[in-house]
Amino acid sequence: MPSPAPIPRVIAHLDMDAFYASVELLRYPELRGQPVVIGGGARHQPVWEADPATGEQRRRFARLGDYAGRGVITTATYEARAFGVNSAMGMMKAAAKAPDAVLLPVDFDEYRKYSRLFKAAVRALAPQVEDRGIDEIFIDLTDVIAARLGPDVDPVEANAEAWWCARDVGRELKQAVLDATGLRCSVGLAPNKLVAKIASELDKPDGLTLVTEHDVATRLSPLSVRRLNGVGPKSAAKLARLGIATIGELADSDPAWLRQHFGASYGAWLFAAARGQDDSPVVTESEPKSISRETTFERDLHAVRDRRQLSEIFTELCVDVSHDLQRKRYVGRTIGIKLRFDDFRTVTRDQTIAAPTDDPAAIRRAAGECLKRVDLARRIRLLGVRVGSLSPKSDGEVDFEVA
Repeated sequence: MPSPAPIPRVIAHLDMDAFYASVELLRYPELRGQPVVIGGGARHQPVWEADPATGEQRRRFARLGDYAGRGVITTATYEARAFGVNSAMGMMKAAAKAPDAVLLPVDFDEYRKYSRLFKAAVRALAPQVEDRGIDEIFIDLTDVIAARLGPDVDPVEANAEAWWCARDVGRELKQAVLDATGLRCSVGLAPNKLVAKIASELDKPDGLTLVTEHDVATRLSPLSVRRLNGVGPKSAAKLARLGIATIGELADSDPAWLRQHFGASYGAWLFAAARGQDDSPVVTESEPKSISRETTFERDLHAVRDRRQLSEIFTELCVDVSHDLQRKRYVGRTIGIKLRFDDFRTVTRDQTIAAPTDDPAAIRRAAGECLKRVDLARRIRLLGVRVGSLSPKSDGEVDFEVA
């Protein structure tokens, strides 16, 4: 009996388009087509008011130009991005670019809900999924495509048929996400994770981009080296100083020269990545190393003069981490804190407790002990709480809640 025709490895990267902003537009459809920025606080919640002309109730939204503080943008609609407003940009800097943009508060509970919905819709079609965060996943479609083509596919046509089938599956994935959430996504299809991630970014928003093994050099060569997931700002700057700006230029470099400048391991990876080579698997099950919550204050807080406010925020962070642990059914033994001061110096402290816990009171006590080991003379810009050394929670363990 002849062996089945070889099917190429097909990996998809699915990335939700402007995810947080898109979720907010479901809630506030009147904002569609407008520049909208997500990153405000509770005071930027829309309020109902009477229309002066008609007397009818309508929502009034905060505007970015009225913002004062040091917050950063979480995400923005594509209309806002057209003004040069981007994620992680300081809100005040963004306000100078797009003062009339609508400013909305962040609502992570709502984003997590839609994240669960879109991932469930994908898993119903293709179960081999690697969770990469709230708004993106990798999917190994190889077995799905092999099953659809069946054992009788012509070996000569197997490769081409597989990629045609992959495009069809990509369309189905996009439709399943839209049906489950009302949201659009972009999908990249490629022989591996590295190229699939790049592909998903090429035709945003609402893109479906296929890059086969024969297309890699053509599609990747003109792109900036920053498109490679693993080339950060420092590496890109060093490559630029060495005369390399594009992936194609990197691919044409001498591998020995790259190892000389970047070390044996990273130099070899740069050469392989520039040629679209990546054999990393889609990891369907992975345990988190830690769970944390942190917040950056609108103004620097003083440990003594703002003691009550800091204490309330500290307790809230501990409770939030506890709820995250309980929802994901983990307990942890290492409790830690993170502080960033007004001079941007960051310090961390942690301690390991006797028994793993998800109890907010126990987390608060241990985090408080860590806090005592920090010099709090300077004003505090950021505060965070982390629980590490995680283990799955057994059925016999009891959930705790703060009254």
